[in-house]
Amino acid sequence: MKPASQKALEVRVPLSDKARLESLLKPGSRVRIYTKSGLSLEGLVLPRYELYKGKHITLKLDNGYNIGISLDNIERVESLEPRALKAEEHTGEIVPEAPKPRKGLPKTLIVGTGGTIASRVDYQTGGVKPELTSKELLEAIPELAELAEIEASVLFNILSENMEPEHWTVIAEKIARYISEDPKRGIVITHGTDTMAYTAAALSFALQNLPVPIALVGAQRSSDRPSSDAALNLIAAVLYSQSNIGEVAVVMHGETGDTYMLAHRGVRVRKMHSTRRDAFQSIESLPLAKIYPVHQKLVKLRDDARARSRLDEFEPKVRFERRVALLKYHPGFHADIIDYLVDRGIRGIVLEGTGMGHVAERVIPSISRAIESGVIVVMTTQCIFGTVNLNVYSTGRMLLQAGVVPAGDMLPETALVKLSWLLANYDDTKEVVELFKRNLVGEYEERRRVDLFPRWPHG
Repeated sequence: MKPASQKALEVRVPLSDKARLESLLKPGSRVRIYTKSGLSLEGLVLPRYELYKGKHITLKLDNGYNIGISLDNIERVESLEPRALKAEEHTGEIVPEAPKPRKGLPKTLIVGTGGTIASRVDYQTGGVKPELTSKELLEAIPELAELAEIEASVLFNILSENMEPEHWTVIAEKIARYISEDPKRGIVITHGTDTMAYTAAALSFALQNLPVPIALVGAQRSSDRPSSDAALNLIAAVLYSQSNIGEVAVVMHGETGDTYMLAHRGVRVRKMHSTRRDAFQSIESLPLAKIYPVHQKLVKLRDDARARSRLDEFEPKVRFERRVALLKYHPGFHADIIDYLVDRGIRGIVLEGTGMGHVAERVIPSISRAIESGVIVVMTTQCIFGTVNLNVYSTGRMLLQAGVVPAGDMLPETALVKLSWLLANYDDTKEVVELFKRNLVGEYEERRRVDLFPRWPHG
């Protein structure tokens, strides 16, 4: 039902009159579109995707979904109001007032860096903007008021594929400052999911001996979709931030349903699916905790989960060296890629080898040249599961003789981040290699359990 003040004005627009059509279909306008194929569609006009400008428009329907419409398929357009509707007018719902925080609850600081989890549709423009004042968060997820005294801060709002090592440094510096200001306040960082595992690893190395838990949290489905995982993920992240675990964790859905979320150790987690809500998995490793957001319950899964440290034990090292590279070996791999990187001043190379960490023998001379030039070369396995062992086959022994550092069962992404962090914070090459081999924050799994290898059903 339309609000009483809303009046539909039918405007017949010839397809040749594109200027007039554009004026009716401005982002933020509410319209009803009749198509040549007989459909009647009503919704809010969204900004057009750059590649489709001049060809299609996108409507956000009242059910929350978006639909694209070819301009050539439009029969006529009705303008439903002379201004953009507010959220409550558009949906027919009243936005609830933010609940008042309860006194005596522990504090949690929610820090925004981007991603869809802490964003909402701006009904003036049809776009998405950060929703990261404490008032907005409590309006969107009132359950948070029962868990903690929520504070909020926005560092930046970027797509996670645009996250660079320099951003890791900014985040780590800010988090270190927040911890020094209030060493009892839990911290939640909202982040896009695509590179969240890299940032989790970076903060795990940069912020060791944590006095507080740090949860990185994202959403696979945006908050305007009925299947969104945003609210429950954020509730679970706040619960983790109030635990006694002093580690960086990625907190996301543990199943496709809504029963529980998992807190994954920041150096053992990987995004294993592009769209599933339970895309994040601990690789050959138990998660730190299982979290039931509806029951506000956290169950610790690991006896070796680090407890909160004292503030005087917290010594952040927040720099990262961007002159590192992650290369995946494959049949036909061009060894001169390594030569090129060495000539350009690369300081560290992480290789994803086959099986237990192998490359073709013809590549080894370029690897040897890199090491002789002072470049640290690390070997991981592209198998994801299992460990590097360069002592079994002749190729592996040749790599060891050349000076390649085996990374054991460390994930390639974690190895890249660790090498970047070590090269930025330690000057001596021998010390960097020694520290790389050492298990600093659980990046090596000291016990491998056969039941943690996934087996898929086959009928």
